[in-house]
Amino acid sequence: MDKKKFAFYYGIVLIAVGLGVFYRIPEVTEQVANIVFFSNKLLIVRFCFYMLGIFLVIAGSIRVYKNFR
Repeated sequence: MDKKKFAFYYGIVLIAVGLGVFYRIPEVTEQVANIVFFSNKLLIVRFCFYMLGIFLVIAGSIRVYKNFR
């Protein structure tokens, strides 16, 4: 497999993982809320999860876009 195809498929995987993070955020935040240390900081934890998902989707989109360019 050449580098161009690998970058394209890697971009698709990054987008899929980013969307998976968005799908799992409500379930994970409930589990994190049960931890005493993070119960006060739930807003920060949720913000970090959303930023992680956004970064993954953007990085994957950039790789896919550069491949078609």
